Parts: sequence; structure tokens; C-alpha cells
Amino acid sequence: MPTPGPSTNFTRRLGFRLTASYLAFFALLLVFAGVVFRRLLVDIQESEVRDLVEGDWAALRGYLRVTGSGVTWEYDRKNPQDSFVVERLRRVFMLADESGKVLDTSPAYTVIGPERPEVIARVLRSRAPVWETRQDPWGLAYRIREGLFLEQNQHRYFVAIGRSLALNNEIVAHFTWLYFSILPFFVMIGGLLGWLLTKRALQPLNEVARTSETITGANLSLRIPLRGAGDELDRLIDTFNRMIERLESSFRQMRQFTADVSHELRTPITAVRGQLEVALMTAKSEEQLREAILTALEETERLSHFVQAMLQLSQAESGQLVLHMEPHDLCLIAREVLEQFKIPADEEGLQLVAQLPPEYSAEVDRLQFGRLLSNLLSNAIRYTPRGGQVRLELDQRASGVEIAVEDTGRGIPAEHLSRIFERFYRVPNTDSSDSRGLGLGLSFVAWIVKAHKGQIQVSSTPGRGSRFVVTLPRTSLG
Repeated sequence: MPTPGPSTNFTRRLGFRLTASYLAFFALLLVFAGVVFRRLLVDIQESEVRDLVEGDWAALRGYLRVTGSGVTWEYDRKNPQDSFVVERLRRVFMLADESGKVLDTSPAYTVIGPERPEVIARVLRSRAPVWETRQDPWGLAYRIREGLFLEQNQHRYFVAIGRSLALNNEIVAHFTWLYFSILPFFVMIGGLLGWLLTKRALQPLNEVARTSETITGANLSLRIPLRGAGDELDRLIDTFNRMIERLESSFRQMRQFTADVSHELRTPITAVRGQLEVALMTAKSEEQLREAILTALEETERLSHFVQAMLQLSQAESGQLVLHMEPHDLCLIAREVLEQFKIPADEEGLQLVAQLPPEYSAEVDRLQFGRLLSNLLSNAIRYTPRGGQVRLELDQRASGVEIAVEDTGRGIPAEHLSRIFERFYRVPNTDSSDSRGLGLGLSFVAWIVKAHKGQIQVSSTPGRGSRFVVTLPRTSLG
């Protein structure tokens, strides 16, 4: 596939496309404006011509007389003004009787051609003025007003009077030629200004692009400063910065995850290797060798359990672990899980209490729902001292079901509550004899709740205990 050349890349630039779009719109707007102005000019001139012809029609009544002996023009021939007015009135003029006989006409109207008798009769019957545009053989246009001029002695007389449109048409033609001649110049100026404005408007966007090119996994702390304009570009920069923050957080979690996995793997591997080396070098009896191998197997089992837990959590978070939603009695599942923890609770000297209704059916993944309860109960038992109590409650709510696991253990400091569902995160504790887990149990719980479209909340008071409340909405239940 051929690589696009520089010209092709230039035409694909956002600045070029914005300028081209602006230029096309600007050109169309100028053309539209020219057409509108031309139409307005024509309308204004048409109105002026009509007003002038109407004035001529009114003036005609003061000078034209029709009698039985003929047509006369009554005016003072020594008065230049009267002579000029009459001469103007007779430039485009025709007088006819009701039979269509022409009584008086001007040379210009003779060239145009007198009206036909049937047209004259129709105009006289209507009594309303008729406007029309007529042309002479050379294409010169005239605006004509026709109508009933006089009615006397049972005779009606038709008059057509008009004015030449040559000057008006010349003005319109000159305006059209001049406007559309300078139109390309305006389009060029508009295109240049559009390009400069677009280039200036896109400069912050180019800065964002240049900054983003410098961001790597090693400098994710870099941020683009806001311009303070509060416009779309500032929102884009803010969104970009928040995306970088999320990426930085993800990279930090990945690095922490790698470190935690390395630590969790190194500890049992080191223990297995140490036990085997000691057995190989110092075991002098079968009993010592058996003890060393048994310790190595325990560490291997711990390592296998860790790898399996990691694999299951990765499958869950990547979407490879599919839930099998079927109707189940949640109370029955809860009692089965409680039965599994009865002996461990007794060994730790804990009281295991359940507050469950006789039956409550809902659609859940049985395996994952059981794992959710197991992880919560396991955590509660692990961090509750001897003589304490662990309580499991299941209540039906209007919106669904609420499962609560409450203990009277050591509690969780407030600054750690927001992170307890992170993988490998474990609340720091100074008790070296504390039996610590893998730090994955609550991560599983958070995923299971999310997969069931539910919510989980935790409240805790150091020294008094913790309470985990899982709410599954009615939409995911039967």
C-alpha cells in the first residue's frame, strides 16, 4: 500500500479541513448575499419605477384633454417646466378608445407596438391598472402602466404610459459584474484569515500533541497546564490529564503487583529450597528427612494455592470467568458455608452466629456466591481474637438482598479502608505472630459483587471490629 505523500498528509490535517470548510461556507455566504442584494436592488428599482410611472399617470390628467374633435395637450409652451413634463409624458405613451383605435402615440410606443384591441377591451372592463414589461426589437425594456384613463359621454379611453428600464438594468448589470468580480478577492482574504485563525486556535491542541509524545512510562507525572479559558480545549486537556493520572495509577499498581507477586513467590520457593538443602546436607535419619520433606510440601501447597488464586482472579478480571446465574436458596448456601467454618471458629475460640430467614431464593452464581461468603467469613475469623464473635446476616430489602458479615475483631484504621479491596494489600500490623493471608480474598469479593451488579460497603472501628455489607440489586435477582 503506497505511503501518503506530503501533499496528501497536508490535506488530511485538521487545520486544512477546518479552513476549507470555513472557506466553502464563507464563499457560499458571499454568493448568497450577492444574490439577495441583487434581488433587493431590483425590487427597489422596480418600486421607484412604479412610483415614477404613477406620478406620470397623475400628471397626465393635468395636461391631456380628449374631446370629440380630438386629443389636445394643454400646457404653457413658453414655460420650460411644462414643456419638459409633457415631453417626458409623451416619450412612452399611447392613447386609444374602447374600440382599440389609437388616438395618440409616441414614437417609442410605435416601435414597441400598440396593444391589441382585445387587450384594451379587457383592461377597460377590469378598470384596474395593469403592469407589464415590454421590449422593443433591440431588447430595450420598458415598464408600462395600462388602465382606464377617462370616461365621458359614454366613451372610455385607454392609456398606456411607461418608462425605459435601460438605466435600471445597466445599474443591476454593473452591480452584478462588480460584486462577483471582487468576490474571489474576498474569498482569498477570508481564506487567509481563516487559515491564520485556525492555526492560532489549533496551537494549544498541537501543544497537547507534542506533550503527549513526550509522555512515557517513566514520566507519567507530566501534566499539561490548563489555559484558563474554560472552553472545549481546556476540557480536553483536563480529560487528558485525568487519563494520564489513571495510567500512572495503573502503572503504579502493575509495579506494586509485580513486586508483591515476586515477594509471594520468592518466600515459599526459598523455604522449599532451604528445607531440601538442609535435609540433603544435615538429615541423619529417616525421621529428619521426612520432616524436611513435609515442610517443603506445605510450602509447595501454599505456593500452589497462591498461583491458583492468582490465575482465578486474573481470569475473573479479564472476563474469562463467566458467571452461571441460576435460582438458588441463598440461605441454604449460607448455612453450608457456615458449617465449613464451625470447626475453625471453635478452634479459635470464636462464637459464630447466623441470622438468616428460613428461605430466600435468588439467581446467583452458586460457586462465586459461596466464595464471597467464605472469603468474608475467613477474614473475620482470622482477624478476630479469641473470645470474639463473628455474625452473618441475610435480610430481604425492597431493592434486593443485603448480606452482612460483622466481627468484633481488631478493626481497620480509616486510612486503609479505601485500599483493602486492592490485590495484595494488607493492613499493616505490628503483631509478628499474626497469620497473614495472600491479600487476594477481598479482591475476589469485590469482583464477585461487581459481577452480580451489586455494591459492597465496609465500616470499621479500630479495636471494636468491622462490618462488611453486600447489597445485590433486584435486577440481578430472581
